Amino acid sequence: MRLVVHVKLLPTPEQAEALEATLRACNHAANQVSRLAHEMGVFGNYRLRRHLYGELKAAGLSAQPAQHVIKKVADAYTALRGLIRNGRLGGPRSKRRRKAESKPIAFRPQAAQPFDDRCLSWQIDARTVSIWTVRGRLKNIAFTASPEQFKMLALHRRGESDLIFRDGTWLLSATCEIPEAPMNAAPQGWLGVDRGIVNLATTSDGTNYSGQKLSHYRRRMARIRAELQARGTKSAKRKLKRRARQEARHATHTNHQIAKEIVTDAQRTGRGIAVEELAGIRDRVRLWPSQRATLSTWPFHQLGAFLAYKARRVGVPYLEVDPAYTSQTCPNSWCGHTERKNRPTRDAFICRSCGFAGPADHIAALNVARRARTAWVFVNMPNDPAVESGISASRVGQPDRNVRRKPRISVLHS
Repeated sequence: MRLVVHVKLLPTPEQAEALEATLRACNHAANQVSRLAHEMGVFGNYRLRRHLYGELKAAGLSAQPAQHVIKKVADAYTALRGLIRNGRLGGPRSKRRRKAESKPIAFRPQAAQPFDDRCLSWQIDARTVSIWTVRGRLKNIAFTASPEQFKMLALHRRGESDLIFRDGTWLLSATCEIPEAPMNAAPQGWLGVDRGIVNLATTSDGTNYSGQKLSHYRRRMARIRAELQARGTKSAKRKLKRRARQEARHATHTNHQIAKEIVTDAQRTGRGIAVEELAGIRDRVRLWPSQRATLSTWPFHQLGAFLAYKARRVGVPYLEVDPAYTSQTCPNSWCGHTERKNRPTRDAFICRSCGFAGPADHIAALNVARRARTAWVFVNMPNDPAVESGISASRVGQPDRNVRRKPRISVLHS
């Protein structure tokens, strides 16, 4: 499993000046390579290297930084072609697509730059790094990290590291190859997780991760954002970008905390984790106007991704099941009545058949856990293709009001 560790550099003013000059030189060279690649129509890494490697060396870049500059440009054009191929920039006549294709990709003067082990070395015990710059090799640049990050760097760091300058802070982003724990093939039940807007996550155990504090934070950020947008000055636009990054980091931190607690609970009790498949959620749900901005901006998928990789890391099974009617179906195995009127309000569930009642989010989490039990039986069925494809299944046990048919399985992740 590949994870990224971000550590904070603590350079002296002279070291920081050399690092900034290095980023500017590398990104200036990347802009030149991008312009020539666009003019020649050549975007492959090795073809660009044949044409431009000598020029970059003559301009003052060392061998490895020159190759990384070319590879960064090639990767940027690969990403652009992927966006166009997937329709993310619109159709052939789309203004966004024409604009993207009509000019070369530009790199910010302080955009991140990758370094390999020939250009950057780590001294974990001394908590320093040595890095190539346009002003020579800089040694003894201090960095700081948490004890867990130090341990991960010492044991599992592999490959390249990215030098990043963000909001006045120097960072190094290091790639670590983490071994996965053996998968628990016989989980002792399932911990269902329902994700939402009012409650960010609710488990089948009844644990509720409320979004009330987060809602206050987001409303305050929205007011500040509206004030800055009304000004329209360059300074206000710079502050808007910083605020957007700050809000994204806050959301990521919140999702990390929630995912860590859920995975720890599942690991301690020997259970698997089951969540709803949220693909196409924006097209399925109906919201109050006040909730639409939250649905569009809160990274629900990110929480699922964090749960998935944290579960894989400790060997906890992870399933995605069909979300249809999870909050309208009675969780009692002998009832299972499904009706829209079972949920008279957003927060309440009352079965109109057996009278079972409870919080709607908790009911949904119970149904997710129940569907996971059914899905796990199908996934582990002998001679079933799903056994070798992965452990994440959806559309299992979907209630059908008209026809009773065998549940369908589609493997999502491997």
